Amino acid sequence: MSISRHAADHSPTWREVPVPTQGALSWPVVARSQELAAGERFPPHVHAWNQLVFATEGVLQVTVAHARHVISPQQALWVPTGTVHHTGALGPAAFRNLYIGDDAALGMPTECVVLEVSPLLRELIVELGQVQPDHDVAYYLQLCTLVIAQLRRQPQHTRHLPWPQDARLQRWCQALYDQPADARGVEEWARQLGASARTLARQFERETGMNLRAWRTRLRLLRAIEWLAQGRSPTVIAHELGYASASAFNYMFRVETGMSPLQWRKARA
Repeated sequence: MSISRHAADHSPTWREVPVPTQGALSWPVVARSQELAAGERFPPHVHAWNQLVFATEGVLQVTVAHARHVISPQQALWVPTGTVHHTGALGPAAFRNLYIGDDAALGMPTECVVLEVSPLLRELIVELGQVQPDHDVAYYLQLCTLVIAQLRRQPQHTRHLPWPQDARLQRWCQALYDQPADARGVEEWARQLGASARTLARQFERETGMNLRAWRTRLRLLRAIEWLAQGRSPTVIAHELGYASASAFNYMFRVETGMSPLQWRKARA
């Protein structure tokens, strides 16, 4: 069976929208808001400042060189200055973005990292986007200071999907991303891709930092978050991900997130 026959119809059909223009930052933090329709995506681009990718509603997919991140409204992605990335909305999303200038005292990571977003930080981001800085300079600067202080305090995690650089491994990962229920093992994929199973497994782990089993679990978790955000039932998602039962899927989801799929959806609402 060829790789192309494993494509599913669950991935969005992306429609690229222009990256908004932004001159030099006039303030330590600049907020930008935009509503994104399902499937809208900015093309790959880079900024001369740091960016916090966040949505108060909807789920975003952010792709950087070696990873795909799925960001729910309880999370944000820190994208350091000079990082090539592109962001898309998996469903209708209220995109609430922060541009943050470089500062020696900033104290933020120099690589992409997912941050938990506390209720306080969420409200600060929303407020920052509603204030006209020129009308109340002192208050706006106070908000900037609070936002940066809160960013430093947010828990970090690395719940992303590492993406290999090798073209052959990329074909493999894309096929699994499109059809996560595909249960073929390394031996079958090695025959499909024209490599030995041992070589393929070693190269996969070297480039992703994970073995295939762990990578598949991470993939299924992120796809589950995408589909839960689209309103699909956990039972349907369990089937689409290749789990033998809804209870097996629920167990994986609870181990990875600390809550059941329905609890996750309720918390997001």
